[in-house]
Amino acid sequence: MSAQWAPHSWRSKPAAQMPNYPHRDELAHVEARLATFPPLTLPDEARRLKQQLARVVEGRGFVLHGGDCAESFSEQSSDTIRDFFRLISQMAMVLSVAASVPVVKIGRIAGQFAKPRSAPREKRGNVELPIYRGDSVNAIEFSNEARTPDPRRQIAAYRHSAATLNLLRALAWGGYGDSCRFHRGMLDELRGRLTATRYQAMAERIAEVLMVTSGDDGETGNGPPLPTTDVFTSHEALLLGYEQALTRLDPIFKGWYATSAHMLWIGERTRQIDGAHVEYCRGIKNPLGVKCGPSIDPDTLIRLIDALNPENEAGRLTLICRFGAEHVANKLPCLVRAVKREGRLVLWSCDPMHGNTIKTGAGFKTRPFDAIVREMHGFIAVHRAEGTHAGGLHVEMTGRDVAECVGGALSLVGADPSGRHHTRCDPRLNAGQSLELALLAAGVLNNNSL
Repeated sequence: MSAQWAPHSWRSKPAAQMPNYPHRDELAHVEARLATFPPLTLPDEARRLKQQLARVVEGRGFVLHGGDCAESFSEQSSDTIRDFFRLISQMAMVLSVAASVPVVKIGRIAGQFAKPRSAPREKRGNVELPIYRGDSVNAIEFSNEARTPDPRRQIAAYRHSAATLNLLRALAWGGYGDSCRFHRGMLDELRGRLTATRYQAMAERIAEVLMVTSGDDGETGNGPPLPTTDVFTSHEALLLGYEQALTRLDPIFKGWYATSAHMLWIGERTRQIDGAHVEYCRGIKNPLGVKCGPSIDPDTLIRLIDALNPENEAGRLTLICRFGAEHVANKLPCLVRAVKREGRLVLWSCDPMHGNTIKTGAGFKTRPFDAIVREMHGFIAVHRAEGTHAGGLHVEMTGRDVAECVGGALSLVGADPSGRHHTRCDPRLNAGQSLELALLAAGVLNNNSL
């Protein structure tokens, strides 16, 4: 790999999963406009996230990384954003209190508008059209006009991301406040969800901690430190022209930063070492993630780590592991051992969603909750056996009452999947299932499986 890097150097590399825009001049015009827009995030925020992730690498924290599979322009609302904020905060509180560990919250939000797909086209009956690739590329409606990639949608993605970030920041620093009052305000809702279940004792434990935690900062008293209400943002770096247009040189630290989000990740389908996505990401200073599935081998993983984190900085690179419940125990250990043997500093995170997707008889994608839990337990067990730190959980979730994943004690009993299956792509955990997963993770991290 050439040492020369620039925000545009990815254009000389093969780029997987990129849309085929019919009007290249219009695409160039949109990217030029985006390059004049203000940054969505600031380099100092990305550096702050990296510092927090470095502490997790050292075993002094845990990352909760979650949000929508694919955000939707039409479904963006203050209620949707507020529900997400409340849910990820509840999950972080459960993890922090029950597992006695500081929690870093990263949302798949304010930019997750593009998706890689397993096939470039979709066929219905005798009609075949380009596959839906996310609202920043095309529309989900099945028509030639809707499915034709439209670069103007990137402008809409920027504006929707800016609006979402505005509300997230207002929730973090405004009415919700960075204080114990915020957590106490959620306690009644938690108790309501957990009443008459095996998790009721956990709700009482949370109540006890909040009672002994004093002060508005949530950091004092005899209980563990409670998570702050700020949420960092992330999305998959798929549309590299969009990312390049929003790449800025920090005048103070003299490094290039992607300002579309605090953290970007590279997907399982775009992590080719000689490919465009790795080329772009290696040059920016933001924290990065890489999805790692069953096809990756130890040598390739080490080469990928060295390409993206050549200075071996803690907090720079997160390996987001997605093997499936049936494969995590036999696929993950060799990777963990290789990384440990080579002395590479990475954050290990578990994505128990993507390897456990199945189709129902009615043609809906779903994910069994018990398989999600088994992969999470297997991931933590491997790290415990290898003497490494299981540092994070990466889930697709929503605060809406969907019925896209099946099972869980806190799921929607009797819900009709066909009437509550609203995802644009992959199935998500609903609020109850997400909270239950956090409770189960907290239990196993604390050696007290529920």
